[in-house]
Amino acid sequence: MDLRTNVTEFILLGLTQNPEVQKLLFAVFTVIYFLTVASNLLIVVTITTSQVLGSPMYFFLSFLSFIDGCLSSTMAPKMIFDLLIEKKTISFSGCMTQLFAEHFFGGVEIILLTEMAYDRYVAICKPLQYITTMNRRVCGLLVALAWAGGFLHALIQILFILWLPFCGPNVIDHFICDLFPLLKLSCSDTHIFGLFVAANSGLMCVLIFSILITSYVFILCSLRTHNTEGQWKALSTCASHVTVVLLFFIPCIFVYLRPMITFPIDKAVSVFYTMVPPMLNPLIYTLRNSEMKNAMRKLWSQRVTLGNNSRA
Repeated sequence: MDLRTNVTEFILLGLTQNPEVQKLLFAVFTVIYFLTVASNLLIVVTITTSQVLGSPMYFFLSFLSFIDGCLSSTMAPKMIFDLLIEKKTISFSGCMTQLFAEHFFGGVEIILLTEMAYDRYVAICKPLQYITTMNRRVCGLLVALAWAGGFLHALIQILFILWLPFCGPNVIDHFICDLFPLLKLSCSDTHIFGLFVAANSGLMCVLIFSILITSYVFILCSLRTHNTEGQWKALSTCASHVTVVLLFFIPCIFVYLRPMITFPIDKAVSVFYTMVPPMLNPLIYTLRNSEMKNAMRKLWSQRVTLGNNSRA
């Protein structure tokens, strides 16, 4: 136990050591982060205030937007701030907190995407049973299950990391605290734990990804019995969901389903799933969704009306 007290902070090498590139990345990532938070917040506010968007699909979408904002906020602010300073450090407790938060919100999002796929499966394949199957109580239980599953996944990861001794090197060749970079710094044999990470994170991603793709294949096969309008509407919805699934799961599978080794491309992949899916998800779900766009226009018009009345 005493070995673990030797390291009180970690030094992060960050994305790059080039000052000019750091300034460019600071500007780009700052814009992306604020767009991510603003767009996801807009979706949450639009859905919660709209009387039209009351279906389970939008109920889950509002939670997905909230999780996307939280997931991005666990990593992006620290990464952006570190681009401005020369020595990038994070305390041991801060590192463990960041690790827990990223796996907690990531685990919640994985389960939530699965539940959204189930919602679309019931809506398209069993439309007559949809209202009774996906009632408000069931939706609430599914969201609670996502929170509980994400918490359990993150708790398992953090408990194993806390069990490891860190007694010497404290330089992490990354811009965030993540499992494999931390395992390389431990002064104990982490081979078995590396396999556990691949099983707990990597295999879980592969299993759920396979389930999701299979469910969408079943949905596409069932569309043969629908009319042309129904087919196009279902295809549009499923295309949005599949795009989100691919953007989220492929980088996660690449990072976690492998032996305990790191690659130079790991940082770029981590940046991708940290910044890109949370930013694109609002666009993917709203650009081709007339109900969402109409609700946003209505919300904006109400805000303009209230602003005009307050000035009058």
